[in-house]
Amino acid sequence: MILTIDIGNTQIFAGVFDGDEIKARFRKTSTGSITSDELGIFLTAILREHEISPKEIKDISISSVVPSLLRTVQNCCAKYFGIKPFVVEIGIKTGIKIPASYDKLGADRVADCMAAVKRFPGQNLIVVDFGTANTFDAISKNKEYKGGAITVGVGTSLKALTQNTALLSNVEIVKPRKAAGCTTEHQLQSGLYYGHLGIIKEYIFRLRKECFNDEEAVVVATGGFARMFEKSGVFDSYEPDLLLEGIKYALEMNKEENKRKKKTSK
Repeated sequence: MILTIDIGNTQIFAGVFDGDEIKARFRKTSTGSITSDELGIFLTAILREHEISPKEIKDISISSVVPSLLRTVQNCCAKYFGIKPFVVEIGIKTGIKIPASYDKLGADRVADCMAAVKRFPGQNLIVVDFGTANTFDAISKNKEYKGGAITVGVGTSLKALTQNTALLSNVEIVKPRKAAGCTTEHQLQSGLYYGHLGIIKEYIFRLRKECFNDEEAVVVATGGFARMFEKSGVFDSYEPDLLLEGIKYALEMNKEENKRKKKTSK
């Protein structure tokens, strides 16, 4: 089995694959201080809750946008699983032509793009990932990375509003019944939902125009808040496990590449 781990700004999102089937998925906050022992105890305990023995984990693959936590997770993997994890980073084989100017493209976005290309081969793609930040990535049918954008995430927007205004408080982030709210709570929910929906539509329109000359493109959504917009009609496919699939695929692709290099060097 393969343990895949994404270290995000607010959460660690992980999953276990048995072949191509995902057997378990779980999350843990990544804010505050986390030790390798704390994480190791969490991972081994939650694996057992899913009736998976830690000894069944044969490979671990990681993507991270939090450099300070990457070493902690690597130490955890070595101590609790006896495995040196594969890390999705610049320089690995991706199967996508990524220009050198995008050398700081986040590992999570690289993994998203890899998984999307595998799921929808031969098609122009726009991948939208909803997280602490919302990211938009365009990949051509020839597997060329064409560019993208970063905007503030839904949860981050609410946090910014409530922390910087005296009379606004936290609300449940849901799709409102209508745009014109009759209470402050409903108006805030409306602003969060329809405001972000407008951003999504505009970026999809512009990326399709700028990157693909108005050719058709499959729009793939993933990430925590993607489900809220699933029935909005702006996405062609909602793939909740896209990131974990990409992290796993990166490991497998690079293991095969290393085997090929060893064979040709003999």
